[in-house]
Amino acid sequence: MRFFKITKLFISALILFTSCKTKDNSTLVDKDLNSKKPNIVYILTDQWRGSALGYAGNPDVKTPNLDKFSKQAINFTNAVSVTPVCTPHRAALLTGRFPTTTGMFLNDIHLPAEELTMAEIYKTAGYNTAYWGKWHLDGHGRRTYIPKERRQGFDFWRALECSHNYTRMPYYDNEDTNIKQWQQYSPFAIAKDANTYITAHANDEKPFLAVISIATPHYPHTSAPKRYKAMYPPEKLTLNPNVTDKFKDRSRKELQGYYAHATATDEAIGLILDNLKIQGLIENTIIVFSADHGEMMGAHGVKPFVKQLAWDESIRVPFLISYPGIAKHKGRVINAPITTPDILPSLLSLSNISIPESIEGENLAALIKQPDSNVDRAALVMNVAPFGSNRNDAAYRAIRTKQYTYSITTNGPSMLYDNINDPYQQHNLLNKDSMKSIQENLDKQLHAQLKKIGDTVRPKSYYLNKYNYKLDEKRQAVDWWSFDKGAGVVQSPKPLHYK
Repeated sequence: MRFFKITKLFISALILFTSCKTKDNSTLVDKDLNSKKPNIVYILTDQWRGSALGYAGNPDVKTPNLDKFSKQAINFTNAVSVTPVCTPHRAALLTGRFPTTTGMFLNDIHLPAEELTMAEIYKTAGYNTAYWGKWHLDGHGRRTYIPKERRQGFDFWRALECSHNYTRMPYYDNEDTNIKQWQQYSPFAIAKDANTYITAHANDEKPFLAVISIATPHYPHTSAPKRYKAMYPPEKLTLNPNVTDKFKDRSRKELQGYYAHATATDEAIGLILDNLKIQGLIENTIIVFSADHGEMMGAHGVKPFVKQLAWDESIRVPFLISYPGIAKHKGRVINAPITTPDILPSLLSLSNISIPESIEGENLAALIKQPDSNVDRAALVMNVAPFGSNRNDAAYRAIRTKQYTYSITTNGPSMLYDNINDPYQQHNLLNKDSMKSIQENLDKQLHAQLKKIGDTVRPKSYYLNKYNYKLDEKRQAVDWWSFDKGAGVVQSPKPLHYK
């Protein structure tokens, strides 16, 4: 591990101090090294699907702070999670690489030490780095202390591998090996603590990278604060037309707590946004609000809590970004999809930091700076080895364009939806005569995306064997999350495998 860490630091140092070529053929020398770079505040929520926000047109959920922020930011309406489940998304976010490349396609596994990550790159560029909340990239047990050498470049640390006990959320405080608990509903506690850090570093000569990982609105939904749940009587909640009769009652019940978590979390995020304004940091800070994946919530006959699938309820996530110089583009919409590995290279470019060749995602900074709602592109989505509740589902590769979703499995094409004319994806147009040329074009685009990363759709056993992962069939037979005596999550068994 020590060798890998030294190698990563060496590679990261090259970003600033050598003249080798980057993936965009520019030199790695930072021509603006002496100027103050923008701060980064990345707010990552958990299981918050892209449709569950007021600004996204949801008729029920109340998210006034994010609605306001959407008018000050750029809104990617078709942002997707590269693999819609926790660990794979987070690994792709921090590395800018696809799950098939890193091996990070399951939950509860360890992000390899040799991977070059967001915090390591920003740290080498002169940034302070800080992380709060759910991590889910260590793979050594969900309540295990994570030493500094396994924090992937983050120096300030108030985090835990994984917990969804929002009323007694545990965490570790930097180098203190004793586990602590946030003393109030965790979104508020984490937001307030992050604000303390932001305020303390507001006038520093060095910029900061602050990743604020808030675990809501992921279930359990029953633990949402009562005053927010009271805002959402189940019988008054609107269900999408693709929610099947089997799950209507359960979905309304779960939506009450889901929306309550969302509204409370919106309020916590509002505290952060307000403090950035008070500290005079808005004009020199890149601010992102997003989520790691969505939530099926009874759509297409799939029970609440489930994700991993290629339907929009699972893959589509919110993505708002504000950046220095945004003034004339505030409130603009980008319909071209962005997938998880695209985020890091785009942030680096906006920060005037060169992009390492190891990064596979596409730099979309030019589109962010000049937003055009008519631009289109194909964003890659995949599930390499479905697990847990999805253990019997087929592995797939898919693309999302601004209009279509197209998916293939080892058995061939499996899904084709026109998301503009069929927003709830109720009519699979696969192999329809009228769609023949469109399907052929989408298939070419999908395979072109796979070719870029040396991938093709294979049975899940191929990648399990490649990375020497051993799935316990008993563990696959139940959900990965189980509730403890105090409405949280028990420590999981040992990780499947880690290097």
